[in-house]
Amino acid sequence: MLEISRITTQKKSKHRYNIYLSENGTEYYGFSVDEDLLIQFQLRKGLSLSNDMMESIKQKDASYKAYTLSLHFLSYRMRSEKELTDYLQKKDIPIHFIDEIVQRLKQERLLDDRAFSEALVRTRINTSNKGPLLVKKELLEKGISAEIAEHALYQYSFDKQYQKVEKWMVKKLQHSAKKSYKQQLESVKQSLLQKGFTQDVIAEAIENTTMVRNQDTEYQAIQFQGEKLIRKYARKETGYVLEQKVKAALFRKGFDASLIEQYLEDNLES
Repeated sequence: MLEISRITTQKKSKHRYNIYLSENGTEYYGFSVDEDLLIQFQLRKGLSLSNDMMESIKQKDASYKAYTLSLHFLSYRMRSEKELTDYLQKKDIPIHFIDEIVQRLKQERLLDDRAFSEALVRTRINTSNKGPLLVKKELLEKGISAEIAEHALYQYSFDKQYQKVEKWMVKKLQHSAKKSYKQQLESVKQSLLQKGFTQDVIAEAIENTTMVRNQDTEYQAIQFQGEKLIRKYARKETGYVLEQKVKAALFRKGFDASLIEQYLEDNLES
């Protein structure tokens, strides 16, 4: 049997204690414990400890340290079960401790993938330009099941998506003198798809857009694009061929046929 010879408070943590043991008149450091375990096991000077008892205390303390580490990790924001598990694995916490801690935190409702998912969706709706498909991808990457993710995304209604899409369109469809209005719409559509918004929401927003391109601004855009095209094709072509190549390129860029004809009449002679 080993006997506790003295107990000291750790310098860096006032809630942890160093336990010193005495054997055959020789004192040496045995192990350290948290204050709660010190009280739970009634550790005190002169108490005799068997090897089994000491091992049990060490295991309890290791589990307690991992639990405290988990609470600290959860204190910054909500986490998914996978996020916590990955964090503890990086800290080299044994898997049996991780399983034990996860179950305990779930029972204490400090770890809840459903609540985490719903909170994350609300946050993304309120603070980001992410569409539901991108939010779902984020949830799945955090280890959330497809079923829970879909349930959480019920909050991201069609109307909420539409409001974000419409706001983004108004912001991006500024009066630019460099692209046709049609080309701007296509660019906005692609951006919204990349942000994770669905085709039906984007299509309805584009269909209902009330923004009308000022003809003067559209003509400035065709002048900008036309000048670049003329410089490009005039290196090898002239006359009718040059005109047709510029005409076809401007059409591909989304300009109206009548506006193209006006531009060519103003700037090229067949």
